[in-house]
Amino acid sequence: MAASSLKHLLELFIGFFRATILAYGGGPASIPLLEAEAVDHFRWLTREEFADALAAGNALPGPIVTKMAAYVGYHVAGWPGAVVAMLTSILPTALVMIALVGLLQRFGNSPILEGMLRGVRPVVWVLFISLAVDYVSFVQSVPALLIAAAAFVGLYVLQLHPAILVAGALAVGAVFLR
Repeated sequence: MAASSLKHLLELFIGFFRATILAYGGGPASIPLLEAEAVDHFRWLTREEFADALAAGNALPGPIVTKMAAYVGYHVAGWPGAVVAMLTSILPTALVMIALVGLLQRFGNSPILEGMLRGVRPVVWVLFISLAVDYVSFVQSVPALLIAAAAFVGLYVLQLHPAILVAGALAVGAVFLR
């Protein structure tokens, strides 16, 4: 394997390790951190490419972080990159979770732990909001705004499953936004 390939694999490991080990709140909370690594820090993708990959990944079943890892890793270093990025996005947090199970069982009723969890939740909200604000620029056409409004109504008023909204948006996009 060429030195540049090893360099790319190491960068993928570092980028996905930082993004996933620091993400509190699950896969969606990781997206702003993944974007910071892939777009801002390592410049593997443009913001538009990241947004397209995120949209495509959300249209598929499964955890978004592993899908983004596979996409970005493959984009950067082919199959070895996809494997490194996916393993890095899964293994560290899985190992930490296994270690935390014992601590949570032992200290689950601790006021300090409860306070820590309550303290970090607002940060997760800010990460979600920052992701939404970043992607508002991609929803500036009238058809895109109508799709966003329909998705909002479908999700919060009609309480439709998100998969139905994604499928509907794909169909509308295929027919009307070509």
